[in-house]
Amino acid sequence: MFDDLRDLYQEVILDHGRKPRNFRRLEDADRHARGDNPLCGDRMELWVKLDGDGHIADAAFQGKGCAISMASASLMTETVRGKSAAEAKELGTKFRELAMTGTCPDCGADLAEEMERLQVLGGVAEYPSRVKCATLAWHTLNAALEGAKEASSE
Repeated sequence: MFDDLRDLYQEVILDHGRKPRNFRRLEDADRHARGDNPLCGDRMELWVKLDGDGHIADAAFQGKGCAISMASASLMTETVRGKSAAEAKELGTKFRELAMTGTCPDCGADLAEEMERLQVLGGVAEYPSRVKCATLAWHTLNAALEGAKEASSE
């Protein structure tokens, strides 16, 4: 059973890595930031469009990187849609915990659906050098939401 789940997770990562969702420039974005992972060369640009209530109406990215960084950015752009900036930042904090430890004991019921979706990337905890690949998009999102122009996974 565990091997079947691992295979499914790998399949999801490869699918998002090869055909990332929201891989485009967002022309009418309110926020923008560039992200860089100097250790492996992953680079991305992220655009965020906020609605009138300050919720993320749309998010998109472009860049080059490994399957993990592209899959993480793809899943992130889908998952943060409809969230307030504070909710998206909280989700990013929980995701980083998941990526570093493989679990998220403090995620709570309010984030259960989102964290279940992001669980496919929890396996990077077994490979510490890949954690930065998985978290680059989330660092870049935080930078964009805070008005910074650049982010690093360092």
